[in-house]
Amino acid sequence: MSAQTYLAYDFPLLSAFWAMLWFFLWIMWFVLLFRIVFDIFRDDSLSGWAKTGWLVFCIVLPFLGVFAYVIARGKNMGRREIAHAREQQEAMDSYIRQTARGDDRTSSVDELARLSEIRARGDITDDEFRKAKDLVLSGSGASASSPNAASTSGR
Repeated sequence: MSAQTYLAYDFPLLSAFWAMLWFFLWIMWFVLLFRIVFDIFRDDSLSGWAKTGWLVFCIVLPFLGVFAYVIARGKNMGRREIAHAREQQEAMDSYIRQTARGDDRTSSVDELARLSEIRARGDITDDEFRKAKDLVLSGSGASASSPNAASTSGR
């Protein structure tokens, strides 16, 4: 009878460590390669021919191309990434503001600020201001076009 061979004896702990290390480095290499490809396409300062040249260089000679790109343009990669993240954040903030505000009506904070300015100018009395403020806070006067109309509708 032949002896059983166990997998653990064929693949010792140090070999498992080296296999995991090479696998991790292989994954990290592809992450770096894709980040560089995305950076090539994201960069507006490069012409089409320059983008094509860098892309061909990174595909034909990947190790040399990636290392040359990181050395030549790596400093600005982070700046472009930060600028892109800021643009995305600003777009998201403006979308949230538009959605929260609504297109056709003003917010109650804007209405109250406008009422305070009108009262400070002396165009309405304190009693009219209080009535208009109550209408705005209750929600029925938030879409009123002028505070005088809101204060007269409450009388």
